[in-house]
Amino acid sequence: MSLAAAVVMLVMIWSLVFFILLPLRLQTQGESGKVEEGTHSSAPEVHHLKKKALITTAVALVIWGIVVAVILLDVFAISDFDIFHRMGPTGGFH
Repeated sequence: MSLAAAVVMLVMIWSLVFFILLPLRLQTQGESGKVEEGTHSSAPEVHHLKKKALITTAVALVIWGIVVAVILLDVFAISDFDIFHRMGPTGGFH
């Protein structure tokens, strides 16, 4: 695995985890009772972005470490996922 591939994988995992955490514990303007003129009541009042970014970084690094370890240690091979038995013993397609 190249360094560029590792960085791209980290960015992708970080983005996915961030979008999963983004709506959690979100307090809207409607819930707080202070709706600004010209905005929807579902607009965020308290979003905790800094805290969510830090949690995302920690979770993403753990997931990324596991994925990189699985890739570098060759835990799985493509032939392990060949459910239609199309690959020969050497790994090539028949």
